[in-house]
Amino acid sequence: MTWDKYGQLKPSGGDWLTTRSPTFSRTCPFAPASMNEDELATIQFPSASHIDGHIGRFEAAYVGHAEEQGFRAEGSSGGMVSWVAAELLKRGLVDGIVHVAPSEDPHTDGRHFRYRVSRTLKEVRGGAKSRYYPVELSAALSIIRAEPGKYAVIGIPCFIKAVNLLRIEDPLLRERIAFTLGLVCGHMKSSRFVESLAWQMQVDLQAVTAIDYRIKDTDRPANWYTAQFLLGSGERRRKDWWHLVDGDWGSGFFQNSACDFCDDVVAETADISFGDAWVEPYSSDGRGTNIVVVRSACLHRLLEEANGEGRLRLRAVDAGFVHDTQAAGFRQRREGLAFRLDRRGDRLPLRKRVDPCRHGLGTRRKLIYLLRRAISRWSHRMFRLARMTGCPPIYLFWAKTVLGLYRALAYSRGRVGGLCDRLLGDLPPSGSKS
Repeated sequence: MTWDKYGQLKPSGGDWLTTRSPTFSRTCPFAPASMNEDELATIQFPSASHIDGHIGRFEAAYVGHAEEQGFRAEGSSGGMVSWVAAELLKRGLVDGIVHVAPSEDPHTDGRHFRYRVSRTLKEVRGGAKSRYYPVELSAALSIIRAEPGKYAVIGIPCFIKAVNLLRIEDPLLRERIAFTLGLVCGHMKSSRFVESLAWQMQVDLQAVTAIDYRIKDTDRPANWYTAQFLLGSGERRRKDWWHLVDGDWGSGFFQNSACDFCDDVVAETADISFGDAWVEPYSSDGRGTNIVVVRSACLHRLLEEANGEGRLRLRAVDAGFVHDTQAAGFRQRREGLAFRLDRRGDRLPLRKRVDPCRHGLGTRRKLIYLLRRAISRWSHRMFRLARMTGCPPIYLFWAKTVLGLYRALAYSRGRVGGLCDRLLGDLPPSGSKS
């Protein structure tokens, strides 16, 4: 994998997109020939207690946090991801945890975060927190192949799906990857997002020694994100996401183009999945709270045992509750995806679990999806122009302008939304010249 001109990781080695490779087609999570999430989950969890159209097959779902000292405070949310990873190591169920952690020397390495294999509790806990940065698994998979043992892989939905597709193809990986831990995902950012943060905080990235995308403040709601740079001098620079020109996650700045065609929000093929509980009263609790969807019977027993011992504080919930915590993500990945597929027509042979459709959507919703797509595409281009010319205001002014337009459209209610419908009418069908 190599960096492209927009700060995204792409496969290298020739014309990989058009070269016909049956193995690649079966293992790429977005390839039409690969199994979809429903098909994979049926193979992996054939006797699941519950099946839901949004979160897939599962044994149980919970809301809560890790009660044991340190895990909740160290994590972006309720500390459950690191707790489960550490527990797997402590119980000897795995020999290594494959997860994303800060690069030891980002300036020499050429990236701020990468996958690594951790074999101690200290290393696992050092990898806590969210990383909104491009990563890839090739080096970690090489380690798994070279060093016998059992491993758990942590990743966003498309990474976990790719790992599970690869396990079907490769008996060695099937034997050694014992667990997969999935993370609820909105979309993947390019590396330019961290550069934009640096521009807006007036920080030289060469002086940065650590990046934290989500500083935890127990006196503020959990969804009030604050980013922080730690400089070599010991100085800390912080800025709330809401005051960033590209800090509204839903607007799609620096989004990878593949994310527009993903329909998995909660990592449906993972043995266990984790996300933020974005509903009240949990979203206002600055200490952080997780939703947990468990599909592995082994991990289900592990959670129930620890919850009974008071090491976790979990409350059982149903699929509807999980859906409500990620309602915006499901709209974008189901309703929005159906709209985007309809606009694409037959230009790519995509095989998704939703059918192309635009019927039933109001004009404002259609415009929101169109504007998100435009922001995703043009944020890469405008940032590249600003970077090449050495003039950050080119990007910052553009981003501030389109973000204002997006917020006016996405968060308008009542008369504003009705006025939008009356003025614009319905959007023309795909292919119309009007």
